[in-house]
Amino acid sequence: MPNAGPAPIEVSAEVRRALDAGHPVVALETAVLTHGLPRTPMSRPCELAAWDESLPANLALSLLLDATVRASGAVPATVGMLDGTLHVGLDRAQLERLGRDERARKLSTRDLGAACAQRASGGTTVAATLAACTAAGIRVFATGGIGGVHRHWTDRPDVSADLAALARARVAVISAGAKSILDLPATVEALDSLGVPVVGLGTRAFPRFISRGDESLGVSAVAADAREAAAICRAHWAFADGGVLVANPPAERWAIPNDEVETTIAAAMLEAVREGVRGAAVTPFLLDRVQRATAGRTVSANVAVLEGNARIGAELARALAGNP
Repeated sequence: MPNAGPAPIEVSAEVRRALDAGHPVVALETAVLTHGLPRTPMSRPCELAAWDESLPANLALSLLLDATVRASGAVPATVGMLDGTLHVGLDRAQLERLGRDERARKLSTRDLGAACAQRASGGTTVAATLAACTAAGIRVFATGGIGGVHRHWTDRPDVSADLAALARARVAVISAGAKSILDLPATVEALDSLGVPVVGLGTRAFPRFISRGDESLGVSAVAADAREAAAICRAHWAFADGGVLVANPPAERWAIPNDEVETTIAAAMLEAVREGVRGAAVTPFLLDRVQRATAGRTVSANVAVLEGNARIGAELARALAGNP
């Protein structure tokens, strides 16, 4: 049998030049492109001027994040798989192709090998994007909200691979905490057990993705700005390997109140039980019900979170690179 060797990874020339020169680079994921927003145009959310209403919403978002990183002084490195090759630094044509592909897989770390061997295409989750960061030598990754420990995990252990990947990768991950549908207290405890520092950016509360959170769930350190967060990352890496979670809460203007989100999730979980929704089908079911109950405000909050984290990611990457 032929030896397939290591999974092929292709780093774009632009990203490679930036890394070699020590310039700031920010990784971006593509699960939101392949399995997030729809493949049809959508009215501009969050009053973002850079949003192109003529494009499919999923592509408009990816291009917005790319432009946000560039405008903030860093090089974007969007990660995704095409025909079995993991690309670090997708260009527009590649983003368009991946965004149109209805057969694109959602790829976590465990899925990369099979997708590579089968010459498949797919969008990368937090965990898979962190694997690409490690391979390419990227130190900053901006996303929306990480995965974590799912609700009712004591009955059916369900913990996202994002947590273990974050504990392994020497990367600063900027996110609005973890997704609201998770068991957030258990997720915070898991991060603590894995030795992952959670640095609140101007907040002592652990953000809840589309909600700002409250101090019933805290962070392990507070940074006033991206420069101080970068200093904490450098110091952490002097003592230990592994990632740092930089928790950037959503802007208050777009955040949905905690109580409203929790009430909606509780009702959706009861509905899931009544309808016999189980396993991997639970997460998309809950997300759909929350979106309906909030009249689509979750989409605006989600886009605002991603845009804000891309901007903060660029600021953090610049600070780590020694750029003002």
